[in-house]
Amino acid sequence: MMMRKIKKLFIGLTVLTLSLPMSAQDKLFTLEDLNFGGTNYRNMQPQNMWLTWWGDQLMYQDAEEGGLVDAKGNRKTLFTLSNLGTNWHSAFSARYPYAQQPLVYLSNKKERILYDWQAKKVVWKQSCQGEQFSDWNPVSRAVAYVKGDQLYVRDAEGQEHQLSTDGSREIVYGQSVHRNEFGIRKGTFWSPDGQRLAFYRMDQSMVTDYPQVDIFPREATYEPDKYPMAGETSHKVTVGVYDLKTGQTCYLQAGDPTDRYFTNIAWAPDGNTVYMFELNRDQNDCRLVSYNATTGEKTAELYRETSDKYVEPQHPIEFLPWDSDKFILQSQRDGYNHLYIYNKVGKLVKQLTQGKFVVQQVLGFNKKQKSIIITSNEASPIQHNTYAVDTKTGKRTLLDNGRGSHQAVLSESGQRFYDKYTEPDVPRNIDVVDITRRTPTTTHLLQAPDPWKGYAQPTFECGTIKAADGVTDLYYRMVKPHDFDPAKKYPTVVYVYGGPHAHNVEAAWHWYSRSWETYMAQKGYIVFIMDNRGSENRGRDFEQATFRQLGQIEMQDQMKGVDYLRTLPYVDMQRLGVHGWSFGGFMTISLMLNYPDVFKVGVAGGPVIDWKWYEIMYGERYMDTPQSNPEGYAKTSLINKAKNLKGKLQIITGYNDNTVVPQHCLSFLDACVKAGTQPDFFAYPGEEHNMRGHASVHLHERITQYFEDYLK
Repeated sequence: MMMRKIKKLFIGLTVLTLSLPMSAQDKLFTLEDLNFGGTNYRNMQPQNMWLTWWGDQLMYQDAEEGGLVDAKGNRKTLFTLSNLGTNWHSAFSARYPYAQQPLVYLSNKKERILYDWQAKKVVWKQSCQGEQFSDWNPVSRAVAYVKGDQLYVRDAEGQEHQLSTDGSREIVYGQSVHRNEFGIRKGTFWSPDGQRLAFYRMDQSMVTDYPQVDIFPREATYEPDKYPMAGETSHKVTVGVYDLKTGQTCYLQAGDPTDRYFTNIAWAPDGNTVYMFELNRDQNDCRLVSYNATTGEKTAELYRETSDKYVEPQHPIEFLPWDSDKFILQSQRDGYNHLYIYNKVGKLVKQLTQGKFVVQQVLGFNKKQKSIIITSNEASPIQHNTYAVDTKTGKRTLLDNGRGSHQAVLSESGQRFYDKYTEPDVPRNIDVVDITRRTPTTTHLLQAPDPWKGYAQPTFECGTIKAADGVTDLYYRMVKPHDFDPAKKYPTVVYVYGGPHAHNVEAAWHWYSRSWETYMAQKGYIVFIMDNRGSENRGRDFEQATFRQLGQIEMQDQMKGVDYLRTLPYVDMQRLGVHGWSFGGFMTISLMLNYPDVFKVGVAGGPVIDWKWYEIMYGERYMDTPQSNPEGYAKTSLINKAKNLKGKLQIITGYNDNTVVPQHCLSFLDACVKAGTQPDFFAYPGEEHNMRGHASVHLHERITQYFEDYLK
């Protein structure tokens, strides 16, 4: 009942405004303050604490020390880097892998160690020089890593075991595969006891090279990159299992890997069975399959899900800690991502969560209460809140304040968590929550002051409008100058992303505003941002409305945002601009070319121009292949629309972009030459899809200046 009231209250507000009083002494921002590559950026971020768990004991880490945090929030130092010798400096990471032992695991570029802070000595160490993609297991103290394209395991005694001999840029071991799609972030997976290692082997010898070039040597050098484009030949992936005790490797007998995806690898609690989701290339037939970890033989198909559009597995199964016969499976088959309990032979026990909200993350388990701790947006589509889900009854219990955007991290038992959260007017708070009692108790660790105090801050507003279907609510953010005068007319920029697996509007500090929006507002612009259909966290149908026609439904929704801007007397519709990056770059140019009389100026970064030049895994999920969907590819391509360009358009790309390869931009420029239209173009040598370091400051100054030159 409380959650329904919160949701009604939130959605019932047409516009929520966040503003602070200004004074004549307020300072102005620079990009060195606001941009993440800027020299003063860190000082402008909300205060933070770096925390982790030692069992159920909260621990902190500073640049030169680590220790515990007591129930009142007081710190006690347990070790400093000076205790560790000359090899250690502030670039380190710390974890506490053994709940009953006073040992901290520390690693840097040279070595990894276990330090006993009670005995004040190093009790175990291991070299890690030359390792890439290292994956250390705390139980066996073995580590998997890549060196010189080959996969190795080093055991706890320091003995190195070479698992591959044919590794190369074409045969890739122990790394993420399938272009990081389907929730894949790494390429090695330890069994719970650390005695077996599952790993990816990717043969991409048949994949076409994209001809990237390094311009910085005296004579530019060829640096080819394997890039499988939609409709073309893809790589082949297999999964091996190495047994540390026997030194033997077997491969899972999954059959011909051609045009198939293997993802979300998981282990049975006893380490004898490997599970993975297997997906066909069309991405509409997904199966959960189990394999014998000793022989590699297939043992069962436990689950199958099909769709007339696509199925997108993102999460491995997770076994209940108190019942090794049952596991949690996530699926959005009922329209929203929810939790299902299955037994180990593949029989559905129950659907555990249901409703018109998305389970965004499984944080872990409260073993004593036999509950699952999750993050979901049940309270509001633009919130992230923490709940306990009773595995017997399915009852959900809110564990935080029911507002804002929360990021909780569980202790080992799941009975405590620390909660870093933000709200539209809260830069950052950190609480510790104890859920051992019927009513959770909260200890406040940090209430970060406003790091922008003393600056001329813009006004941030949030509200909803209807999508082009006339039914669906879409959330927007509007950023106005700090000295906003409703009697004036302002140049306005629509900032857009709009693509899958991303969102722009959230009930976080400043409504999740990007710092560049503040910079633009300071210069006298209004900035408008809206999440159209196709973006994330709103359920399957909301996301899949764009299937086989990327950009079309999204543009219809964005133009509803433009219609809303027309109703505002302070928006100068003769000075309307648009900007976005990546999918947002595609949207920017799409809007400029399909609505050439609406948008006067656009800046498109790293834009997709034609989906036939984009990668297989992402592109074919949403567009199918160019061979099977020629109408969709033709409709969404921007090449034949180059003749429609009327306004001023600047295109920006990383010269070595390996995500949206330069062929997109260059082909569009060629089309503009043939059509007689005149876009502007800028490339960042050596940069990839996003500008790194201080180049990002230069980038955002360039974007800003383009609007200053042609829109203001």
